[in-house]
Amino acid sequence: MKALVTGGAGFIGSNLVEALVDDYEVTILDSLHTGSMDNLKSVQKDVKFIKGSCNNCLDLGLEPHDIIFHLGIPSSSPMYKKDPFLVGEAINGMVAIMELARKSEAKKVVFASSSSLYNGVPTPHREDAVIPVKDYYTEARLAIERVAELYYQLYGIDYAGLRFFSVYGPHEEAKGPYANMITQFLWGMKAGEHPVLFGDGTQTRDFTYVKDIVDALILTSKKGTGIFNAGTGKAFSFNYLVDLINSRLGTDLNPIYRENPIKNYVMHTLADTAKIQSLGFAPRYSLENGLKEIIY
Repeated sequence: MKALVTGGAGFIGSNLVEALVDDYEVTILDSLHTGSMDNLKSVQKDVKFIKGSCNNCLDLGLEPHDIIFHLGIPSSSPMYKKDPFLVGEAINGMVAIMELARKSEAKKVVFASSSSLYNGVPTPHREDAVIPVKDYYTEARLAIERVAELYYQLYGIDYAGLRFFSVYGPHEEAKGPYANMITQFLWGMKAGEHPVLFGDGTQTRDFTYVKDIVDALILTSKKGTGIFNAGTGKAFSFNYLVDLINSRLGTDLNPIYRENPIKNYVMHTLADTAKIQSLGFAPRYSLENGLKEIIY
């Protein structure tokens, strides 16, 4: 079995590749925009790496693959606010991947969507929620989901889109300021810096350890069609998170609270995981256990 992973040198992609190499011949397509070859040290001899953009995948002479994992999509709202043309780039990249799947007769395309789509939607978030207009990034992700459904209807290309909930874990270094808040807090607090929280710190997130996301990606590559939440079904406040990191590090770094400057800020996320649970998914990592994995 052959698998193509776009964004395979990135944070989530490299963790996925590490899990795939024992069972698949893996090809990675990555522009290295927010990825790094350092993320592939443990598997470099076991994979084929192609530097390039998924938008140009049809021109690269790629061999057919049984499964395509499409993670090479700009993945942070601030990126799109800085450059709104990323919306079109992300959509065109998805069209290119679906065309690649169609022409190479791939069995399935599994791709990254985002829980940010639920901004303004009451928790817990269900996949059938009406998605409001809030942000460039979320419009791109919603359009990508619709492109996948279109190719499924027109050509029968099976797909699964996963709405990731606040993913954290190893291999985030190359993301820098776009890394998850858990990781950013941890980096700063290990250096003795007080974490900066917008508002009063009561905003909540469904923090999901990356290996649980990898499990969800692999599971939905084998069964299930459509859009699925990939989260834990539990949410924690930023205040609680800071207290937990302090406890693990043995530090006493109180938060610095500042007025929130971000318009359309997401206050709360919480996945309703019933749909993906029906496929057999169950997260293996609590927030406490996930932190243990990355605090060293």
